Amino acid sequence: MLDRKYIIENLEAVRQNCVNRGVNVDVERFQVLEMERREKQREAEELNRRANDVSKNIGKAKTSEEREALKEEGKNLRKRGGELAHEVEIIEGELDAIHRAIPNMTHPEAPIGEDDKANLEISRGKTPIPEFHFTPLDHVELAQKLDLIDFEAGARVAGAGFYFLKNEAVMLELALEMYAMQMLRRENFVLTTTPDLARNDILAGTGFNPRGNETQIYSIENTDLSLVATAEIPLGGMLSGVVVDAEKLPMKFCGLSHCFRTEAGAAGRASRGLYRVHQFSKVEMFAFTLPEDSESMLGYLREMEQRIFDGLKIPYRVVDTATGDLGGPAYRKFDLEAWMPGRGDFGEVTSTSNCTDYQARRLNARYRIKGEKGTHLLHTLNGTAIAISRGLLAIMENYQQEDGSIRVPEVLLPYTGFDVIKPKNQM
Repeated sequence: MLDRKYIIENLEAVRQNCVNRGVNVDVERFQVLEMERREKQREAEELNRRANDVSKNIGKAKTSEEREALKEEGKNLRKRGGELAHEVEIIEGELDAIHRAIPNMTHPEAPIGEDDKANLEISRGKTPIPEFHFTPLDHVELAQKLDLIDFEAGARVAGAGFYFLKNEAVMLELALEMYAMQMLRRENFVLTTTPDLARNDILAGTGFNPRGNETQIYSIENTDLSLVATAEIPLGGMLSGVVVDAEKLPMKFCGLSHCFRTEAGAAGRASRGLYRVHQFSKVEMFAFTLPEDSESMLGYLREMEQRIFDGLKIPYRVVDTATGDLGGPAYRKFDLEAWMPGRGDFGEVTSTSNCTDYQARRLNARYRIKGEKGTHLLHTLNGTAIAISRGLLAIMENYQQEDGSIRVPEVLLPYTGFDVIKPKNQM
């Protein structure tokens, strides 16, 4: 979240930022409440100070009447101080709700627009869009012909949006995971597998809403736990309440996790098949940096995403994400959108965001500089290395052949044991 003092001192900029992001937050109400909180807090502290002074004078009283009067005065002062403290607590609750709804500020170069239609294409990948001399199928049709995914069985077991990967698709998933993890290992990321559950305060700290009508989170009833929507959540939580030495920064983590999302309201051909599902695996990058290093780290994470998809020889474009399409914690975000022949358009496959100190303030993740007093808030960044379901989609559709088979990207051959997926009657 933003610093309270910053909000008050930059009220118009914060209000306009909310407008640009399409977030309806009463920033003026926040200012009124914060001023009221400060005044009542000051009054309560003053009453407590006076009560302490009165208490010190009780022993000095010369008569019992004077002593009793001082006791009564002190009692009244503490009572009123307690009432004010309770009023501050009520104000604090409303303040906190508004505070958490205020998004991060936005990089001045991010395009302004209400949704992803305003995203700005800034570059293309090394691989050109393929030219097919036949009508390409989408991945759902390919999966059916090649017996790679069973959506119907997934729906019988867990409901719509779940699926079974089968046969070569299983090996492709494992190959994509190994390909990404090995590349990040060579870049000195700390490799992790993460918990599938996280406490709700960790979700809230990373900017995810575990409750409410608009949540995309599956929560566990009668607990303070929820299923994670991305490894960003547990990776960010690793340093919750922790102070690290500046000399150890940056800290780069790679997390392999399952991801669970309700995907409420998702529908349409663009969401068909694997593109928008309730469960998938993902390799996620996460970094903690010094404030002055976060912008360059964002560029580095974006480069890693491009290297991964250039290696897979998947056509893609990079877009600078518009204000209305940014998540609350993101200061700036870049997406990779892979070409998807089945829909004849690009679709998002990765994103990388600089969240500055927005998440760190919620998580109380800090660093110290040797020889200096006090601590400072870290900057946090995240980036998708590979979301397996969408990676599979992009491979299946871009590597399909006229005979109905699917070639395997060369970089995955060391992990698959086969170079082509053929229709079963050809094997």
